[in-house]
Amino acid sequence: MKDARFKIANREALIGVALVIINFAIWFGFAYGLGEGDPKEYDFIWGFPAWFFYSCIAGTIFMIILIWIAIKVLFKDVSFHDEEDKA
Repeated sequence: MKDARFKIANREALIGVALVIINFAIWFGFAYGLGEGDPKEYDFIWGFPAWFFYSCIAGTIFMIILIWIAIKVLFKDVSFHDEEDKA
């Protein structure tokens, strides 16, 4: 009989991989999408080039919020003890 905790752990690992892919897509999209061209023509936000602000600062804040939501909504509290130990 397969332990149900493995199914939960596998699901949560896949959620973690999805979050990493989202983070990389955000970082790569802004860094290379806004970062190309002549640096003299860059837009600046709070003294940072827009590509850096969106990829590194805003992207990090967005990912922290997204991870917090994922933990609160999608992850489950699972006991590390075997169910057989309770009997």
